[in-house]
Amino acid sequence: MPTRIHEFSWPDRVVVGVIGLPGDRTFYLQVRTGKEIVSVVLEKQQAAQLAENIDHILDQLLTVDGNPFSIPTGTPIELVDNDPLEADQEQFRTGAMSLGWDPSTSQIVIEAHPIPDEDPDAAPIEETEMLRVRMPVGTARAFAKRTREIVDAGRPMCTLCGYPMDPDGHTCTINEN
Repeated sequence: MPTRIHEFSWPDRVVVGVIGLPGDRTFYLQVRTGKEIVSVVLEKQQAAQLAENIDHILDQLLTVDGNPFSIPTGTPIELVDNDPLEADQEQFRTGAMSLGWDPSTSQIVIEAHPIPDEDPDAAPIEETEMLRVRMPVGTARAFAKRTREIVDAGRPMCTLCGYPMDPDGHTCTINEN
C-alpha cells in the first residue's frame, strides 16, 4: 500500500492554531509552501508535547561546543506569527507523531501519521498518508513559542484540583471530599 507523503522541506509557514472556543477547540498543525496548504488535526496534548520537545532538542543543541548550528535562545522577532489559520480542509486526524533533528540541513523534522482505521468492516485502505515538515531552527523556536501560547490560552485551570474550569461552572474534585 503506497504512502502519500505531504512533504515540506522549507515551508513558508508552519503553525499550530485552533478553531473554536476554549473547552471546545480543535487544534491544527498547518503547513504552507506557496499555494500548497496541509492541515492535520492534533490533540491539545500532542501540540503541547511537540512544543516542549522542540524546545528541548534546541536547548540540547545549544550545549554543543561553539553552537555550530546557530541555534537561537529565543524566538527571532521577524519569525513571530500570530496570524489565524488559513482556510483549508483537514487532511487527517493525527495519531502517531515523531520528532527529530537533521544535522545535514540544521532542521527540526516533524512527522505526523493518521490514526489508523480499526473498523473491521471498513474497506481496505489503498493509500495511507503522512505529513513531514522540516523547519529551520529559528522557525522551530517560533513554532514552539506560538504553540505554547495557543495551548495556554484555553480554559483556566483550577488552583485546587488542576482540572480545567468551564465558563458555566466547575465542580472541583478536591471539594467533593
